[in-house]
Parts: sequence; C-alpha cells; structure tokens
Amino acid sequence: MSERKYNITEKKQKNPLYRSLVKPELVEKLYQKIMAKFVIEKKYKDPEYSAQKLAKDLETNSRYISAVINLRFQDNYSQMVNEFRVKDAMYMLKDQHNARMSMEEVAAQVGFSNRQSFYAAFYKRTGCTPREFRLRAQAELQALKKEHTEKRKARQAKADTSIGK
Repeated sequence: MSERKYNITEKKQKNPLYRSLVKPELVEKLYQKIMAKFVIEKKYKDPEYSAQKLAKDLETNSRYISAVINLRFQDNYSQMVNEFRVKDAMYMLKDQHNARMSMEEVAAQVGFSNRQSFYAAFYKRTGCTPREFRLRAQAELQALKKEHTEKRKARQAKADTSIGK
C-alpha cells in the first residue's frame, strides 16, 4: 500500500518567532495542563474541541498552545489530537470486548468525525488500515492462546508421565 492511498501529504514546518519567545517555565506549565486535558479528561474524543477551546480552557492564547504543542510534541494541534485518537483506537481494536464494533463505531468513540479521516490518520501512524491492524491483533492473540494451550498440555503430559512411574 502506498501513502497516496489515503492522500497523506506532509506540510512544511515553519518556525515562527513566537515559539522561541515562550519561556521554558510557561512551556512546562502549559504542557502539564494540556496533558491533563487530553490524558485525564480525554478531550481529544470531542470532535469539536479545537485549539481555541483548549486555549480558552487553559486561560491562554492559541499561539502559546501552538508553540507548546510544537515544542513538546513536534506536531501541530490536529496531528497531536489524531495521535491520541489513533492510540486509543489501537487499544480498542486489540480489545476482544470491542471485536463486534464496526470501524465507524471505533472512529466515533475516539473522536473522529468520519471514517475517511480515521483511516487516513490511522494509516499515517501505523502503516496499515484499522481493519488490517485488528486482523493482525486477532491473529497474534490466537497464536498466544495456541502457544499457551500447547505449553499447558506439555506440562500436563509431563505430570502424567511422572505420576505413572
């Protein structure tokens, strides 16, 4: 599969002056607050949660948010949000409790507005589609179960032969 499949293009990164003007203490403080919003509150799951809303919630401006995200994540806001969403989707796709969920349901659960943006972000991060990822995860789980069963049978056979002596 090629990168063209999902029309993924890389943007050239500019380095605006304001990024270098943000004091390291402020960068760290805002980074901790951003992480709280995304890790604890899981704001990335809200498709309407923008950099502007984040800035308002953190009582700062969106340029500072952009600077901190660029400095700490080496991404822009959208890329950072998609990173959280894809990681969450990967976890969900590996979990057997979610095996019956459609890709659209998984996408919606983690905050993607549509299937196309979910597939594009997922492919960019993992190099495979969500469906391929799920199939690989299921195959790995089956292989682990088989290996566990074989080891258990071997231990049981060894125990049976030592009892029979």
